[in-house]
Amino acid sequence: MNESSRRTLLASLAALGGAGLVAGCASPGKSLVGGTLAGRRRYDPLDPFPVIRAQADRIFRVTTCLRPFRAAGPRLDTERVGDHLVVHNYGHGGSGWSLSWGSSSIAVQKALSGGDRDIGVIGAGALGMTSALLAQRAGARVTIYARDRPPHVRSSRATGTWSPASRVALEQGLPVDFAGRWEDMCRTSFSHFQSYLGLAGTPVEWTDRYALSDIPFHEAHALRDRAGSPGFVDYHDRVRDLTPAPVDLPAGTHPFPTPFVRRSESLQFNIASLSDRLTNEFLAAGGRFEQAEFHAPYDLARLPQKTLINATGYGARALWRDESIVPVRGQLAWLIPQPELQFGISYRDVGLLSRRDGIIVQSSGVNDFAGYNDPNEQPDRAEAEAAVRVIAALMDRIVAPGRTAA
Repeated sequence: MNESSRRTLLASLAALGGAGLVAGCASPGKSLVGGTLAGRRRYDPLDPFPVIRAQADRIFRVTTCLRPFRAAGPRLDTERVGDHLVVHNYGHGGSGWSLSWGSSSIAVQKALSGGDRDIGVIGAGALGMTSALLAQRAGARVTIYARDRPPHVRSSRATGTWSPASRVALEQGLPVDFAGRWEDMCRTSFSHFQSYLGLAGTPVEWTDRYALSDIPFHEAHALRDRAGSPGFVDYHDRVRDLTPAPVDLPAGTHPFPTPFVRRSESLQFNIASLSDRLTNEFLAAGGRFEQAEFHAPYDLARLPQKTLINATGYGARALWRDESIVPVRGQLAWLIPQPELQFGISYRDVGLLSRRDGIIVQSSGVNDFAGYNDPNEQPDRAEAEAAVRVIAALMDRIVAPGRTAA
């Protein structure tokens, strides 16, 4: 944008800002919403808005991922395969990264309970890497057996947001102690992720999220409820102390053109950087990767380690013939990263999260049922472009002079 165009745009924004519709945004390093809520400071229209360049030709890849959902929640029991002890650690739905350290803590404790200190881990995704690292920290020698290593695993195609209760179980038929076990896993994971804040490469960071709506949030939630869902559990009330409470932002205290805006703050996983750090930690502690592919449980009999942690995620459906695993398909459109963007947005069933390795845009559907029991892993370019167009239209309403909120 040349200087003349910039002055014209800023003048238009200033006029719109007086009506409480549009205002500038913080420069990089500032919060998108400036000032204090108590003061209800309006935006300084001279602050440049970090416009999201949501254009189809900026999509540099489209990826899909099958979340390994189990109605009964993650599988963490043990069984014998010949003379091998297998500790299962899979089936976390959309909560694999978020629950990884807590779930793996349980798996590693079971694996080491018999005194064995030579451990094999099957799978190199989020659960495999955290299981391996925790076993090493407990004094074990660890070998990871996997067909693929990061970034060529399903975990590398995850959204990368703190979502410990995302499609993790169904409300019906759970054991009475499941909620407590989930909370323990959640809190353990949250604690472990704090040690990755502020490190080179920013593997984990806090970012703002903005939920935008054209109707009151309670009405939007009622519409989603009426649309139906399988009945996934929701345990957010048990861990509300971990993250700040969401705040509804009045007009004039945010740059968005929608009448209802809610801000929250949450952990973000920059998965490329996080996976690289976990891999390097594992190798630096003497860990070994062995490329291997298994098609049935008895294939594990050839491994020298007698204690194994099965962290194969969705792959466990085929390997263990576990029909309790239901695929929940998710697709990400990847836009070229913009370092000045440090926030996430959800609007009209589309979510956006600006990560260091790309801006990810995905259709969430009208409720949590989207993608349920859909095993299709083929990317859908039309779906990706449609999601990006929703964000593009939102940006047009923010920056185009003379526009009014629809």
